[in-house]
Amino acid sequence: MADPTQQVPLGRTGVHVTQFGLGTAQLGFMYEPVATDAALATVRRAYDLGVNFFDTSPLYGSGLAEARAGAVLRELPRDRFVLSDKVGYAIEPDAPLPDPVQGPSAAPGRDYSYEGALRLFEGSLGRSGLDRIDIALIHDPEQHMDAALAGTYRALRELRDGGIVKGIGAGMNFSDKLTWLAQRGEFDCFLLAGRYTLLDQRALDDLLPEAEQQGIAIYLGGPFNSGILANPYAENATFNYAPAGQAWVEKARHIDAICQRHGVSLKAAALQFPLAHPAVVSVVSGPRSITELEENLAAFRQPIPAALWEDLRRAGLIDERAPTPGSGRGRGNVGAGLRPAPTLPSSHARTQPSAVIHPAHSHRPRSKSSRRSRYRAAPA
Repeated sequence: MADPTQQVPLGRTGVHVTQFGLGTAQLGFMYEPVATDAALATVRRAYDLGVNFFDTSPLYGSGLAEARAGAVLRELPRDRFVLSDKVGYAIEPDAPLPDPVQGPSAAPGRDYSYEGALRLFEGSLGRSGLDRIDIALIHDPEQHMDAALAGTYRALRELRDGGIVKGIGAGMNFSDKLTWLAQRGEFDCFLLAGRYTLLDQRALDDLLPEAEQQGIAIYLGGPFNSGILANPYAENATFNYAPAGQAWVEKARHIDAICQRHGVSLKAAALQFPLAHPAVVSVVSGPRSITELEENLAAFRQPIPAALWEDLRRAGLIDERAPTPGSGRGRGNVGAGLRPAPTLPSSHARTQPSAVIHPAHSHRPRSKSSRRSRYRAAPA
């Protein structure tokens, strides 16, 4: 049995996060709308139940999820929660929020330039109404890797070195691309979506050993692989945000059959499995309502006998290399300062920036004009 509200270090960032994090993609118009009142109530209920880790992005409803999460979080003590946000999707700071029923009219473009990263970061602050973001991630740069490393990474590194954010990383669905970044920059944490789950453990081939070696903390998004591990019998079951192939459906149903034999819900096994890996510190899930949130937290706490994991391994349903809950491999040393940071090429090593970004002022929701001057470059 895991404790979803137990706080653990998020690598070397200096912040502690709960083992369950609240994702907000569903609250920002993923698949179908969620009423504003229900979205706000879900965020608040998570906090009231002990969750302190919240993840959002401009992509989620073209800023709608950021605004909704911020509307709740900015009324709470700022040192009582950790916010992870992302940079890369070009939702401009002054862009109006989409209609909460109709949703965004078009998919956003991308901007991984240095200047764009700082501008988009400012936009996220403005939409949330918060005075800071704790963790800043490069979002979905899989087709723009060189540009993201040269531009967005440089900007986020300066924000970190200037004390504006506590940690930086990247978030995407591709473990091999995250590994590529890990080998070329100095990152604190990564959000890996869907590639280390009860159904799909391909990150064991690349990212997880790299993260463990470097001390990069992983938080795992999409623990249900976008739906199939929540209900593999659904007529429209999805895997990786697309209709699930028959092989994935059959595997998920086979896993569920073994779970049922042990009296364990599939959701409980899916939520608890990733945390057994020493690089994974938190599992981020995005419920659509208070009911789904409470179901997920209950599943997180459900006792699971060791025999279930043994049966799954014996059936060839989980990778032989994957640690399972109760196997004794802890997470305590990952990124906690016990491993040295990687030796990096001089072009990517952490250096004191020529211009450090400092807050020009700090207060709650800002006017559009004041948001434009939120940061200024201070002489080195």
